[in-house]
Amino acid sequence: ARADRQGRGRDCGKCPGPRRLLGRCQWPSGVFIASMDSQREALQRIITTLANKDDEIQNFIETLNHTLKNVQVNTTKVMIDLEEEFGVLQATLDDMKASMVNKVKQEQEYKSQELQNQLTICNNALEGSEELLEYANRTLSTADPEAFTKAAKQIKDRVTMAPAFRLSLKPKISDNMTHLMVDFSQEKQMLRSLKFLPVPRAPEIEPADCLVSDNCATVAWRMPEEDNKIDHYILEYRKTNYEGPPRVKEERNWDIIDDIKDSEYTLTGLKFESKYMNFRVRACNKAVAGDYSEPITLETKGFNFSFDGTTSHQNLKVDDFSVEWDSSGGKGQESKIKGKENKGSGHVSLVKRNMRSGTPSPKRTSVSCRPTSARSNRDRFTGESYTVLGDAVIESGQHYWEVKSQKDCKSYSIGVSYRNLGKFDQLGKTVTSWCVHINNWLQTSFAAKHNNKAKFMDTQVPDKIGVYCDYDGGHISFYNADTKQLLHTFKTKFAQPVIPAFMVWCGGLNLYTGLQVPSAIKSFQKGDGGLGGSENSLIGLAQ
Repeated sequence: ARADRQGRGRDCGKCPGPRRLLGRCQWPSGVFIASMDSQREALQRIITTLANKDDEIQNFIETLNHTLKNVQVNTTKVMIDLEEEFGVLQATLDDMKASMVNKVKQEQEYKSQELQNQLTICNNALEGSEELLEYANRTLSTADPEAFTKAAKQIKDRVTMAPAFRLSLKPKISDNMTHLMVDFSQEKQMLRSLKFLPVPRAPEIEPADCLVSDNCATVAWRMPEEDNKIDHYILEYRKTNYEGPPRVKEERNWDIIDDIKDSEYTLTGLKFESKYMNFRVRACNKAVAGDYSEPITLETKGFNFSFDGTTSHQNLKVDDFSVEWDSSGGKGQESKIKGKENKGSGHVSLVKRNMRSGTPSPKRTSVSCRPTSARSNRDRFTGESYTVLGDAVIESGQHYWEVKSQKDCKSYSIGVSYRNLGKFDQLGKTVTSWCVHINNWLQTSFAAKHNNKAKFMDTQVPDKIGVYCDYDGGHISFYNADTKQLLHTFKTKFAQPVIPAFMVWCGGLNLYTGLQVPSAIKSFQKGDGGLGGSENSLIGLAQ
């Protein structure tokens, strides 16, 4: 009781044995807080694991339900096909029976007609012979020698010409019909051996032989055992943002490539606007397609962004992947800009929710969406800074995109800049921007620009220019997108994230994103050679 009055008898229930026996909790409160934080983190990991497992099981349940539904649908289809095949087989037998019965009847008719003709001839011959016999008997009883001699001569002549003596007494046609007899024992045996078609086995995709490079995806597979009846293969693919097995309730449908003769296929010219692609393949013989292979998921990293219309000069008309000079000042597209602002704000809210939940956005790791601090209005750039920015920020990694000028474009610039590019600043004329500039106004000039310095390039302006940004390595390189010839490289050390930037006057640009860094450029960058240059190689421009 005294211990209880002194406050030592109360047991917090948290202290281990020896300390608990003292009666008073002697563990510092900070120990309990650290312990709870550790347990909370462990519990959070368990919750994440359980949530992922629940999602995986739910996806599997949906797969099973989808498979069960397909079993019912496919069973009905197979039964209909089976009835049709047996109907065709029965119709074929009926046609064969009718044809053979008709042949028997034709043979009967032919023989009957021949025998009937021969019978008619014989009857006529018999009738003439009987008449001559009767005439000869009457002649024998004639007493007049002259009449007898005359009659006998006539009878002799008539006998010589009588049909009865020229008639063949052998039937022309036999009554044998055995040549039309049938024996279907072999055919019956064949019918009894009828069975379902052999279905090709599911191919096996070889992950080690699959390759994603240069916006192409190569998928290779093999048959589990040799099957010389395989006629072709069917490859199906779809884009997804889920890393795991394909989901039944996927937003995108499967795209199909049919009649593939080899056990390998390469998809070319892909745009990687999703993180992954699912692939599956099935083998086909002349009559039926087999089961699908186990699907495979390949990572398809690409740099995805579009023009940010909320940052454009008011004299630019901006769509997601095209920008055009608009001398009218961009009137009539305010509603489109507002719509994109709402879309962008929703995306930023989603990113914030993901950050609060402890799960980073799956779409933006080294590349983030446009900053919320940027002014979302048509006065982002003004004066002679006919500029529009991209809607993605580069904070790390290597990225690549391409730009093509529209016909008769007078002047344009392509490059990157810091986000704090001033509203009156022109690309290449500040320390915070790097670009190549093309001027087709009076005579064509092609220059690399940074910090109001330029290096003029004595080369033909490509139809399409590729931009390569190695943020960590501090490189901004420009290439002929078709030949992958290096045009110029800026070497620097970025002090803050950069953003794709564009300037256009009297013309337009088309943007191509969702691209991987081409392997030719990767190899070139490793060698670090070519027409590159540093900031020190630029020539100062007149202010």
